[in-house]
Amino acid sequence: MPGGHALTGLCSDGVIAGECRHDARVHLLRPAQDLARLDDAALVILVGDGSVAAFGILVDRHSASLYRVAVRMLSDSHEAEDVVQDCFARLWQHAARWTPSGAGLVGWLHRVTLNLCFDRKRRFRVITTPDLPEMIDDAPLADQVIEARQAHDEMDDALGALPERYRAALVLCYIQGFSNAAAADMLGLNIKAMESLLHRARKALREILTARQIALGDLVGVAEIERGCAR
Repeated sequence: MPGGHALTGLCSDGVIAGECRHDARVHLLRPAQDLARLDDAALVILVGDGSVAAFGILVDRHSASLYRVAVRMLSDSHEAEDVVQDCFARLWQHAARWTPSGAGLVGWLHRVTLNLCFDRKRRFRVITTPDLPEMIDDAPLADQVIEARQAHDEMDDALGALPERYRAALVLCYIQGFSNAAAADMLGLNIKAMESLLHRARKALREILTARQIALGDLVGVAEIERGCAR
């Protein structure tokens, strides 16, 4: 359980952390719909004070995005679910000491998720299974969805053949749609190193895809449809 340690730094609106914590505590007695209007930084303060309701809102707000990253990194839906659960467990444990920086809570959660994925890949070999998230059958543009699903399988195999950090860079920037700066924060890199990593990752992926006659742009198409189905 997180304790009652005071946060340092600034909240998103520039209020000093102590004042933000005081204001956020007022919401502890408010309905859940009021809590849902708070930004991530304010909710983390409440989680640090033991608010299960605030924690639940953060889980609902970010779990789908983290799952997409984990399942692409591990190619296993069950392992991905475990990683997301572990990530939020760490948020609960460290919320009282969390300080906003860089890409904020989104960056912190994705950084923890990636590190957990890296750790699992190092500990044991993950066996790829076809148990991937199902797409909505009655979605518009069904032909495009079918084509994207076919490209999805090929792309998943290609991503799995890449080194871990190459895969992470492509997942963050192409599938998740993060900016290079945000992805750099999540991977602990400066912007130049991130751009270099992304360049090498694209080149490596393109070489793999050339033989399979899949365009790199299909990765973006698959990601857009997946994100649309997740909404």
